[in-house]
Amino acid sequence: MKILIVLTSHDTLGDTGRKTGFWLEEFAAPYYAFVDAGAKVTLASPAGGQPPLDPKSDDPGAQTDDTRRFRQDAEAQRLLASTRPLGEAQAADYDAVFYPGGHGPLWDLAEDPKSVSLIETMLAAGKPVAAVCHAPGVLRHAKTADGNPLVQGRQVTGFSNAEEDAVQLSDVVPFLVEDELKQLGGLYSSGPDWQPHVVGDGLLITGQNPASSVGVAEALLERLKN
Repeated sequence: MKILIVLTSHDTLGDTGRKTGFWLEEFAAPYYAFVDAGAKVTLASPAGGQPPLDPKSDDPGAQTDDTRRFRQDAEAQRLLASTRPLGEAQAADYDAVFYPGGHGPLWDLAEDPKSVSLIETMLAAGKPVAAVCHAPGVLRHAKTADGNPLVQGRQVTGFSNAEEDAVQLSDVVPFLVEDELKQLGGLYSSGPDWQPHVVGDGLLITGQNPASSVGVAEALLERLKN
């Protein structure tokens, strides 16, 4: 079982002067779910090397058992510091792909043709694609074989407008995940703010927010078993 985790390389929160990147818990929880299940995990990012960590996700209040485990795990930290360039990742080499969130993916991975091609190729080959929180935004340019938006008519979720309003970044992000998924014809649903909400539609698995990251990882592993 080989799983590719694709992280953002984008570290700037619009023109606010603040930093962003990937959300630590949304990487750490799925990473350990996969590793503990016996999967071989490869990490990639558009630029390769160390992906930027959203500093907010390193705050004491954002820590979980998985993030604390990561901080004590020299091997996981080494892997994260040396992600392979996304352009080198071939869909044929993996059984599934997972995208952690954080605001960073809205700027780079959502627009990255290599990422779009990877998603399209994986799904066309019958391999699952999973994304959590802001990462479902990476689906915005992906299409089906007949040219329709990939999410059209599919059950999906992602960071809600209410949650984006709550963190006061609705006017900063390049697009709102909820609005984008709906505009593309996705059958968007959300649960209560900050509570786990995971949606599976065939090979596509999405989660609403950081609290959903474990559930998305578990759903992906379950899909791989079937």
